[in-house]
Amino acid sequence: MTWYHKSMYDAGRPAGSFWEDDAPPLADGVDLGPISGETRCDVAIVGGGYTGLSAALHLARDHHVDVCLLEAGPLGWGASGRNGGFCTLPPSGLSLEQLIHRYGEEEARRFIGSQVEAVELVRNLARDEAIDIRPQGDGTLLVAHMPSRFEGLKEEAALLGGKFGLPVRVMSREEVAETDYDSTEQFGALLNGLAFGLHPLRFARGLAEAAARRGARLHGHSHVDRWERSGAEHCLVTQGGTVRARRVILATNGFTRDEFGSGLAARLMPVLSNIIVTRPLTEDELAAQGWKTERPCSNTRRLLFYYRLLPDRRFLFGARGDLTGKPEDGLRMRRFMERRLGEVFTSWAHVPTTHYWRGFVCMTARMTPAIGEIPDMPGIYFALAYHGDGVSAAPWAGKTLAQLIVGKGAFHDLPAPFRDLPPRIPFPSLRRWYLGAALGYYHLRDKQQSG
Repeated sequence: MTWYHKSMYDAGRPAGSFWEDDAPPLADGVDLGPISGETRCDVAIVGGGYTGLSAALHLARDHHVDVCLLEAGPLGWGASGRNGGFCTLPPSGLSLEQLIHRYGEEEARRFIGSQVEAVELVRNLARDEAIDIRPQGDGTLLVAHMPSRFEGLKEEAALLGGKFGLPVRVMSREEVAETDYDSTEQFGALLNGLAFGLHPLRFARGLAEAAARRGARLHGHSHVDRWERSGAEHCLVTQGGTVRARRVILATNGFTRDEFGSGLAARLMPVLSNIIVTRPLTEDELAAQGWKTERPCSNTRRLLFYYRLLPDRRFLFGARGDLTGKPEDGLRMRRFMERRLGEVFTSWAHVPTTHYWRGFVCMTARMTPAIGEIPDMPGIYFALAYHGDGVSAAPWAGKTLAQLIVGKGAFHDLPAPFRDLPPRIPFPSLRRWYLGAALGYYHLRDKQQSG
C-alpha cells in the first residue's frame, strides 16, 4: 500500500533535480534495460540505489558472485540520485544520549564506529573505482539556529569527540561568521571534520559502472510485480521476464511496497524531503552574505534546513515537509522554501531558483536503520531506513550485506541498532496522520523557540 500521490512512485518520470542536469549519462552497456525472458543468478537485488549498487559491486568484485539487479526506474532514480549530497553520520533519528541509553555505550560506540568506516568507504570507492564524486568541504557544520541551541552543540561535541573519538570542535558565532558564513539563524556551530559533500548522482552512476565492469547485470526499468517461491528458488516476476535466485536482497528503502509479502512496508515511514537550487551566485552576492565556505551545513531545527554551496556557486537549500506528494502541494512547498531561504539568507531574497525536487527519507519507529534476513522467508535479505543520512550508510550497508550473505560474518554480530526487522508501525494505514501530528508539533516547537 502507498499513501503518497501516485506521481511519487512513477519511475518513468525524471526527478527534476539539478543533479540530473549536471551528471554525465551512464556509460553504454551499464544499464541493460528491462529484463526479458527468464534468467538465473546467485543473488538477485531489488533496488538500484546506493545499497543495491554497493551490494552488487562488492558481491561481484570481492566475492565473485553472479548478481542480477532490478530497478523500477533508471539506475539511481530514487533517493540515491536526488539527495542533498551530505556524506555524514549517523543514520539515526536518535540523539547520542538516546543511543547510549537504549543500546549501551559499547553498542553505541560500535554503531558510530561503523559509520566512520562508512564515510571512509565512500572516499575509497571514489578513489579505487575512479568515480568523480566532486567532493567538497573539509567537514560539515551543524549550526545552532538560535542561541539556546548552542549549549546542546557543546554537549554533542563532548560525546562525539570524547566517547566516540570523532574529529569535532565547537565554533562560536563569531568564528563561523569569520570563516564560513553568517545569517539570521547562525549562532555557532559544531564542525564534524570527518564528513564532506559530494555529487550524489555522479556517485550512484559511478557505483553502477563499477558494478557492471565486475560482471553484475543491472536492469533499469524492471519493476518487480510479484514474488513467487519455487522450491529453493525465489522468482522475481517483472512485466517482461523472470529472475530466479536462491537469495534476494531488498534494497528499496522509502519506495518499499509489499510485492514480496514481506511486511517490510508496514514497518517503514517514508518522509518527503524537498530541495531547491538557485542560479549561480555572483561574487558580490556571496560577499553580501559573508559566504566563504564549501562545507555542507544543516541546522538544529527539528524540521531541519540543510544547505550548501555547489561547485558552480549555485546554492542548494533543503527542508522536510509535505504530507501528500501531490503536485500542487509540491508547488506550495517550493514557494515556502524560497521565502524561508530569503528570510534566513536575507542578501539572497531576490535570487531566483532554477530547480525544485523531492523524494523520500526512510525512517523506522525505532529511529535506526535495519539490516537482516526476513524471518520465515529464508534467503530474503534487507538493508534500508537511513533516516536522511544514507550517502555513506547505504553503501556500507550494501557492502556489509554482501559479506554476510557469503558467510563472512554473522547478522548477530552487527552493531545492535542495525539488527533485525524494525517494529511494525501500529495501524500503518494511519501513518500519514502520525506524520502530520509529528510535523505539526515540531513546527510549533521551532516557531516558539525562534520567537
